[in-house]
Amino acid sequence: MAAGGRAGDGWRTPFTSDSTGRAAGRFVGHFVGHFVGGEWVAAGSGRTYPDRSPWSGEALCEVAAGNAEDAHRAIAAAHEAFAGWAGEPPRRRQQIFLRAADILESRQREVLDALADETGCGRHFGDVQLDFTLKLLRQAAHLAYRPMGELLPSDVEGTQAMAVRRPVGVVAAIAPWNASLTLAGRAIVGPLALGNTVVLKPSEESPYTGGALWAEILHEAGLPPGALNVVTHASGEAGDIGAAMLESPLVKRINFTGSTPTGRRLAEKAGRQLKRVVLQLSGQNPLIVAGDADVGYAVDAAAYGAFVHQGQVCMCARRIYIERPLAGEFAERFAAKVAALPVGDPRDPETVVGPVINEWALALLDRRVTEAAELGARVLAGGVPQPPCYPATVLTDVPDEAEIAHGETFGPVVILETVGSAEEAVARANRSDLGLVASIITGDSRRGLRLAATLEAGIVHVNDQPVNDEPHMPFGGVKDSGWGRFGLGLAAEEFCELQWITVRDQDRTFPF
Repeated sequence: MAAGGRAGDGWRTPFTSDSTGRAAGRFVGHFVGHFVGGEWVAAGSGRTYPDRSPWSGEALCEVAAGNAEDAHRAIAAAHEAFAGWAGEPPRRRQQIFLRAADILESRQREVLDALADETGCGRHFGDVQLDFTLKLLRQAAHLAYRPMGELLPSDVEGTQAMAVRRPVGVVAAIAPWNASLTLAGRAIVGPLALGNTVVLKPSEESPYTGGALWAEILHEAGLPPGALNVVTHASGEAGDIGAAMLESPLVKRINFTGSTPTGRRLAEKAGRQLKRVVLQLSGQNPLIVAGDADVGYAVDAAAYGAFVHQGQVCMCARRIYIERPLAGEFAERFAAKVAALPVGDPRDPETVVGPVINEWALALLDRRVTEAAELGARVLAGGVPQPPCYPATVLTDVPDEAEIAHGETFGPVVILETVGSAEEAVARANRSDLGLVASIITGDSRRGLRLAATLEAGIVHVNDQPVNDEPHMPFGGVKDSGWGRFGLGLAAEEFCELQWITVRDQDRTFPF
């Protein structure tokens, strides 16, 4: 096959079904190519890389290893498709998103297996991703009918004024691997539903479930060629594609979900281009257990909120603050529950803690926990790697100089801290540079609301754990956790331009 040529049917998808209808979930002779202008194509260089299972290490498929040239081709295809897609009648757009939801729902068993194979996502979080994504598609169908403007009063007699929202054009979407289905969907569906076209760059760890799968489903649902384009890349090679998105004058908006250091670099470069970005970045999310909380409920909520998808969710609780009257009982019961969480194969429906995404992540977790213990922290549960997994781990008495006490450790590790009051917990939590999500568990919901108002976080849940999202909610953080808001309810604010238009039905008088 010539470099840059058509890839053909062999490049569509790495996952096929066996005779039982269960996805094979392994490399079976297919490749994942770029999806550009409605066609599956190879990388211009002809290069590929293996997409490996974090559980088995097996190469599931070969993936196109793209570069800046591939990104520019995708951007050009999106730009060419924009006028046609933006001009589609609302009924047509609505039908596509509703049909896409039906297609995804019909493939849910296959998709759950693909999530397990490609990202180590167990059934618990797989179900969460599927549920969110189906709601996302069905709720997005109404955006085509959402009022896109308003009449404005004018002091100029005879002038009618209006503010009209219009799609911006090409949106670049950069999505991570950890919730690959939902976060790629969140990055593309809102912009598309408003009439924009999109170039999606999935993580190298999830090129199928975070990229090619979306192209398959939306293309089958009737999305016109070029409206969605997907460009994949090998490990360590995201920079060239990101730079192409930043530098191209055809790209009008960028949304990014990922780490704060990467988001900061992206924002700095976008600023030089005067290009607006939506950033959802790291979190060091506090969960506060007030002294009047039900201990059993608090333990259950904290275990889920800290260890769902082996802690590899941006919303997971990283620190649990417990008021002193409950601290001893909570720590004992929590550590016992955590130590019993099943570890292993993400395809096993009983598994709670599956593999972390790669060897680097496993080594980082081990290094940080080991260092904390050497500095005096106590390990109440876990703390010993079980490659490719890291068991759910609970630390307490972690000194401030330990690396794990700063920033975000992305994995199944949580720190317990005893506090004299919930107000003290809020003060400690607010010292962090990060402010994505927080939660408070208390027997007095009114007190919980008062505490929520003092937390420096973009999202606060009272009497719930922190891992929550709904497609229409304003999702995003403050401080170093990013800016802007994802969510269909805010999509028009982020991915449309606001145009002021006036019209007169009669001439006006000018002073000269």
